[in-house]
Amino acid sequence: MAPHFANGIPPHLSMWQRVREYAVPPSMIEKAAARRAAGDWAGACAAARVYVDLDLRAVRDRHGTLTATLLRADLRRLAPDLLRWHMPRVAPDGRLRPGLTLSLARYRDRGGTPLQLVVRTPPAFADAGQYLSLAVWDGSWNGAAGHRPDPHPHPHPDRRFRLDLHRHLWDAERAGELRTRCGPPPSVSDNSPYAVGSWATEAELLLRAEGLPRGAFTVRLGPRKRAVLELVAPDDSHVPTFRTLAADALPPQHAAALPVLPEAAVRVPPDVELLRAGLVPVGRLHPLVGAALAAYASAPAGGPDAPPADPHRVRCRGEDHRIALRDGVLTAVDHDPAQLRREELLVALGGPPLPCLRAIDEVHRDPEALPAVRERLVHGDVAGALAVVEGLLGPAAVLREGPLREELESAMARRVEHGLFRSGLTAVRPSAGATGSAYVSDTGRAIAARRPRLTRRTPQPVRRKLNSRSRPRTGLFF
Repeated sequence: MAPHFANGIPPHLSMWQRVREYAVPPSMIEKAAARRAAGDWAGACAAARVYVDLDLRAVRDRHGTLTATLLRADLRRLAPDLLRWHMPRVAPDGRLRPGLTLSLARYRDRGGTPLQLVVRTPPAFADAGQYLSLAVWDGSWNGAAGHRPDPHPHPHPDRRFRLDLHRHLWDAERAGELRTRCGPPPSVSDNSPYAVGSWATEAELLLRAEGLPRGAFTVRLGPRKRAVLELVAPDDSHVPTFRTLAADALPPQHAAALPVLPEAAVRVPPDVELLRAGLVPVGRLHPLVGAALAAYASAPAGGPDAPPADPHRVRCRGEDHRIALRDGVLTAVDHDPAQLRREELLVALGGPPLPCLRAIDEVHRDPEALPAVRERLVHGDVAGALAVVEGLLGPAAVLREGPLREELESAMARRVEHGLFRSGLTAVRPSAGATGSAYVSDTGRAIAARRPRLTRRTPQPVRRKLNSRSRPRTGLFF
């Protein structure tokens, strides 16, 4: 029996549909593209909320001019908005996978020392704003030469999540390769999330990059589920294929040391699944992605959007009254200002409010646009969330107690915690790994040891977060 999904959409596609709508807003893409076109790669990173935790001059002094030149060339080709678009994310909110160090490019300096350009995501407790950071990792704890110790819980690049073999996911000049790396457009009946048809080609690239001959490799198919495959071909002139090895064909220690096929090569890209399911039109994808995947679109996703109905009409005293923005504030247009002041005073004394005032109060406390505001805040788009609030309530509105205000206050509290983490004043939580204690001072440990106390005034979202923190690794989608 086929599984039943809400609205007929599988949960992971529903998540990716929200991610594509909110995680990388068009304003970010436009600003980053304009600054990149002007040659300002650092400005493009700032527009895409990517910190630059590296010093090209320090890299040149320590690793040589050639390495610094190659690194600078890659930074100029970097499209940080495209990188954010393709970063691994976790269910159910689609946030960036926390505590991740992901390799973008590899180099060797004048002494043969391996060097990597990496991108990092903050740990889950400091993920407000969904910021990324660029750094240079040379096997030391400090990352970029000349910088203070990095409090990141996992500074070592992850073997499973790496993009140095998939430059088309962050390099603007090679973004068109996405079309060929995805393989032929799958049929509508093919609903497998795994890109099995390209595993052999991707495995050959992986083994060649590791300096290994054709042989065995592993593929992660889910939590605690891995397949051990072997790349085979009659000779070097033939296209390789793979075969599955028996579970007991290799000792466990040997299997664990095998190269891991990157997650970007294991699964079908989510944009391909969204396009063939008709959940996202090509025009709403990242421009570089949409140009590469136009052939995968099953059909146009509906016609032009119908103009929204006026949501601010209230039946008041037997008549239809309008509620609209006037002088930057949401107000009842069909009531005299003096009458409104008298009615507000009556409400303050305990009297019944007018239907118009009751509707305005409801919009302030729990508006219909609250899910859209919450999604933008989850993905760090504070400017977009405030734009929705201002468009709904007006720029001069004073927020009242309620879910909307709680969401904004909670977002600000998380931003403060992220700032403490970036400044080195917050220790890595014990659950993030034992390496955190090597990067923080005694003051930082003391700050981290003080857990916030729950009181009756603690906002409900903060209360839920402290009482039942989710484990991001239990439901992963890439």
